[in-house]
Amino acid sequence: MSLNLPIKLMLVDDHRIVLDGLKSMFDQDLNFQIEATVGSAEEAMSLLQTKRPDILLTDYRLPDASGLDLCVWVKTKLPGTKRVILSMHDEGALVRQILKEGVDGYILKSVQQLELKNALHQIMRGMPYVSPEITKMLLTDMGQQPEELLTTREREVLNLIAKEFSNKQIADKLFISERTVETHRKNIFRKTNTSTLVGLIKYAFANNLVQ
Repeated sequence: MSLNLPIKLMLVDDHRIVLDGLKSMFDQDLNFQIEATVGSAEEAMSLLQTKRPDILLTDYRLPDASGLDLCVWVKTKLPGTKRVILSMHDEGALVRQILKEGVDGYILKSVQQLELKNALHQIMRGMPYVSPEITKMLLTDMGQQPEELLTTREREVLNLIAKEFSNKQIADKLFISERTVETHRKNIFRKTNTSTLVGLIKYAFANNLVQ
């Protein structure tokens, strides 16, 4: 998919007011196109027989299944569709379970509009996204990483990620561009031989990557 085209979204949430709010927000942005808004996993699965959104943005709690169940189904049936959970739940055990399934994003509903949009753009570029609050929680109690693994700059970027800094904040603090920050993120994934955020976090826990 060309990144110049609008990002096609399917929104799944059983609260109509949430769906309406999200739809209104995205409808005002030409970078996004709403393919469908539905209130259950069953409705989503039915529509996904014919629709091909770029991103499935779903709540975790749905009336007939979990958002995770839906994401697992989509991974099997539509591997080209990114799977993002937008949730109010920040419990460590639940988040780890969700990330283990290789979802492309886990975003808290307390997110600001701009952060949500930026996160979806990042996900479309192939980089997973997790709300900074969740990242900080998952990376707590971690010591200094081995110097031979990452460069000094990559260590700086990783430590700032763990401290809830956004790409822009990291760029401003280190006097580099946001594109360079994204490149460092990709290099960190490559050097740690991980392809998902949960894989990186597991490796980080095992090897004390963040101080």
